[in-house]
This record gives sequence, C-alpha cells and structure tokens, in this order.
Amino acid sequence: MSVNNHSSEEHEELSVGKIWKVFFILLVLTVIEFIIALWVKPAGYFGNHALLIGNTIYITLTLIKAYYIVAYFMHLKYEKFGFQLALTVSFIFIIYFIVLMLIEGEFLNLHMVG
Repeated sequence: MSVNNHSSEEHEELSVGKIWKVFFILLVLTVIEFIIALWVKPAGYFGNHALLIGNTIYITLTLIKAYYIVAYFMHLKYEKFGFQLALTVSFIFIIYFIVLMLIEGEFLNLHMVG
C-alpha cells in the first residue's frame, strides 16, 4: 500500500467562490466580444482598420477565455509546471503546422490553377 503525502498547498481545490469568479470573468469577456461583433465593428468605430483591430481584440479576448477554461475548469492550473509546458509547446506546434498547411494550400491553389 502506498501513502499519499500531498500537502494542501500542492494540490489546491477549486472552491465554489472561485468557480463563480471565473464564471463572471468569462461572462464579462463574452459580453465584450458580443458588443464588438454586433455593434462596434459594424458601426465602423475603428475606422479604416475595423477588420484588423476588431479581429485582433476578438481573438485576444477568445484566447483569454480559453486560458480561464483550461486553467480552472480543466484543472491545468493545479498541475506541475513540466506538464503545463509540455501541453503548451505541443499546442503551439500544432497551431504552427496548421498555419503552414493553410499557407501551402493557398500557394498551391494560386499557382497550380489549370
């Protein structure tokens, strides 16, 4: 038989208060995304660069939401740093390769039209 000698500091639990805090953070970010997508971008508040600025803000807010979901609801925040780093680096490489394939596919589409 093995004995688990985990301290409470090593594996912190997600309390109900933290769940509600993360929920309201996600709710506020979602409301901001809806405001940008439904009113700010169509009204042209960003001027000539509405598409670039609006999409950049929208993608940034989505990445922040993804962090909160992964960190708290998937409990990644409470894992060891090595595991977090391995998942993050793997995710970055997957996104990088997807972008490379999209670029290559567009290149082939433009130059091999027969």
